[in-house]
Amino acid sequence: MFKLRLLTDPRWANIAEGNLEEILTDHAWCEQKATTNAITIITMIPEHPEIITELLFIAKEELEHFQMVHEIIKKRGYTFGRERKDDYVGQLFKFIVQGTRENYIIDRMLFAAMIEARSCERFKVLTENIKDEELKVFYKELMISEAGHYATFIKFARQLGDPEKVNQRWEEWLDYEAEIIKSYGKKESIHG
Repeated sequence: MFKLRLLTDPRWANIAEGNLEEILTDHAWCEQKATTNAITIITMIPEHPEIITELLFIAKEELEHFQMVHEIIKKRGYTFGRERKDDYVGQLFKFIVQGTRENYIIDRMLFAAMIEARSCERFKVLTENIKDEELKVFYKELMISEAGHYATFIKFARQLGDPEKVNQRWEEWLDYEAEIIKSYGKKESIHG
């Protein structure tokens, strides 16, 4: 899936299902951060109105996902906790090239694509391994959406740069992500 080098151990779903309140709160905050990331990229590319239009759609969709997760939390009588730090995303962020404006923007697109790819893969693991029927259906729908976001960010990176160089850089992202993901998959958070 998405050429991810290391897939999530399906037993992670058991950890997640063991504390649904925590996984849902963490997930809600991930959706909020995805919204913010799309908006941040928009501010970087005013000269690309066609990309902005699609990123606005993604930002709205991510915000809707945030709202959907929040509604599930409320419906189940859980407490919506404070924002969680996402160490996985923090480590990914360090890999973004700080060179030219063009390279930085392309890497921001690849950074976003990587998060969407891993989130999609984790949602697939949840869909296939948890017993909660409502969440199985919910995560399957989100898995499809995240796959679309991944494809959009990759497409924009290729559109903004040399596609061959972008593909090479994506391979570097995949290698880097494979190294850091080894430390994750042991707690009840979407990337943890």
